[in-house]
Amino acid sequence: MKRMHFYFLFLLFLLPACLPDKADKDEPGDSDIDAARGFIQAALRGNFKSAANYMLHDSANDERLDAVARMPRSPDEKQGLWDASINIHERKLLNDSVSIIVYSNSYYKDNKDTLRVVKKDGAWLVDFKYLFDPNK
Repeated sequence: MKRMHFYFLFLLFLLPACLPDKADKDEPGDSDIDAARGFIQAALRGNFKSAANYMLHDSANDERLDAVARMPRSPDEKQGLWDASINIHERKLLNDSVSIIVYSNSYYKDNKDTLRVVKKDGAWLVDFKYLFDPNK
């Protein structure tokens, strides 16, 4: 009987550790930085389906993400991007619902990129097309 209690308690404490944490879910960020980091990290790892969960959906954004997802990469480049860390260089708050994030990654250290992050319906989402045409 004591052995049964031990197993029950063991399973009771083990179960929460096996459940996904909120951070493991691909949900829009609670802040502009969270959304940008989630999007960038998923894209660096080649998980564009996950990256799309952090993105504002319109035809231009969806087309650009699809194009980037189809870009051929060597195994070394894939591994380098997978292992890369994100470096946030600047955060410009334009107003309470739009910010600009300037970042790079440790694989392409000298290549700074810019994302626009917008708050829509209470969630921060990446406006990916801004990376390609910041004048729009």
